[in-house]
This record gives sequence, C-alpha cells and structure tokens, in this order.
Amino acid sequence: MKYLLSYAPEVRDALEQGRPVVALESTIISHGMPFPENLDMAREVEEIVRQEGAVPATVALIGGRCKVGLSDEELELLATSPQAVKVSLRDMPVVLARKALGATTVAATATIAAAAGIDVFVTGGIGGVHRGAPGQPGQVWDVSADLTVLGRTSVTVVCAGAKSVLDIGATLEVLETLGVTVLGYRTDRFPGFYTRDTGYGVDARVDGPEEAAAVIRARKLTQLPGGVLVVNPVPEADALDAAEVERHIAEALEAMAAEGVTGKAVTPYLLAKMKQVTEGRSLAANLALIKHNARVGAQIAAALKRG
Repeated sequence: MKYLLSYAPEVRDALEQGRPVVALESTIISHGMPFPENLDMAREVEEIVRQEGAVPATVALIGGRCKVGLSDEELELLATSPQAVKVSLRDMPVVLARKALGATTVAATATIAAAAGIDVFVTGGIGGVHRGAPGQPGQVWDVSADLTVLGRTSVTVVCAGAKSVLDIGATLEVLETLGVTVLGYRTDRFPGFYTRDTGYGVDARVDGPEEAAAVIRARKLTQLPGGVLVVNPVPEADALDAAEVERHIAEALEAMAAEGVTGKAVTPYLLAKMKQVTEGRSLAANLALIKHNARVGAQIAAALKRG
C-alpha cells in the first residue's frame, strides 16, 4: 500500500513534523450530496479542520495512486464527475489498475489513512449491518466492510453513528465481536446519523478531546488489533425526529426493493429519497453533522499530539 500513496505537500510536511492530520473520505463528495453543496461542504470541512490546528487529508484514488490530500481542482473533479467510482476495499485493485477516478468509502479511507500513518479519520456515518433477516424472501446478509476494517485497523473514526437505514443493534453486536471500542462524545447514547439517539448505549462516554485521546492512547498501548469509534451526535438544532425518520426509511426501503436497488447503490438511493421526502432537511442535517464531526475530530487529533 505505501508504494501507492501520493501525498499532498501540506500533508507530507505535517506527517514528517509530527503535526496533527485528519483523514477525510471522498464518497460523501461524489455520492453523498448533490452539486454544488458537495463541493462547498468539502471545502468548508477542510477549513474547519485547519481552524482547529490540524491538516486535512481528503483521500481518493486518482491516476492509479492513493491520493492523501487533494488540491482544490481534485475536490472539484470529485464533486462534478459522473465517472467517479464508489470504492470500497474490493474495488481498490480494479480502480487502481485502470487508473480510474475513485471516491473512497469509510473502509477504503481508513485503510489508506492507516497506511499513511494518520491516526484520526472523520466521516458522516459508518456503514453496518443492513436490515432484513437472512433466509427471508429477497433478503441477504449484508454487512459493510466498514466494520471489518474498524476491527483490524488502528485508526480512530469520528462519526455521527451508523446510518439510520441500518440495523443498529446488529451493527453494535458486530462491533463488539470485532473488539472495537465505541465512545460517545458528550453522550451516553449511540446516535443514528440524522437522529441523536437510536435507543442503544455506548461502551463509554467521553466529555472532551483530551479524555478521548487518553482512551485512544491506552488502546494503542494494548496493541490490540482494531480501532476506536467516536460517535458524535448531530447538533440538536439540526436533528430530525426519530419517528419521522423511521417512517421515511421504511417507505424508502419498500421503494428500493420494488426498484431492485442493491449493493453500493443502496446508500446514495436512500440519501436521495430522504432529501426528497424531508424537503431538504435531511441534507441540512447531513451538512451540520459532518462539519461538527470535523471540528471534534481535529480537536482529538490535536490532543493526541499534545499527549
């Protein structure tokens, strides 16, 4: 992997000098939001990371390389190109070999961040176990590679919980099986992306970046495989009502099944449906939570370097 990494000068300098760096995914740019909101978001998130004393490193696959840190032109390319491929782990060899444009998911971004020596990665929400019992008509056992990577990669992921369309209980069970430490950032509850409380708890609560950094350092000292998941709820003013979200998701899942949408097309489909039925409020929540996560993630990255 290290032979395929290509660093932006700003990121390379920060890593060499031991300054905090925060990895950022690129699927949220190419597949998570419409243009121009996606480009505005990408630029603003990078600026928030800088304001908190860290260096942003948005990750993508470009020209057969794993780019760690993008230029503004590359951000715009991801935001506007219909050819951008959504890249998880299984897709990386194909996209790299073909030198295609690849937008990295949580799994791919965390893997590249770990190879680059970046400790903290910020995203919107992680993937997990999809709803639906195996063995029932039309149902398959669908588990995101995000969870597998969290269980074997020593990276701290800051997010607003798991995406609301998932089976949260099953997702938490898999995280527990994989030994991932789940920290609630100023909360005792596990958030659900658009909502602040899914009805499930977390392994432990931390109330600031220094406290989170202490747990992360202790995890590293154990040399256990896997990382830490820091769940940071969407700001209260931007959160959606849990009952409303559940109703919309149920309707969207029915529509998705009727249209035969599967695999990596599921999340973009559901995000678009949510934006439509909430008249844009879900997009506003998405924008608010990723900015909030960027600020908290950068603060944690800075605290790790101070320790």
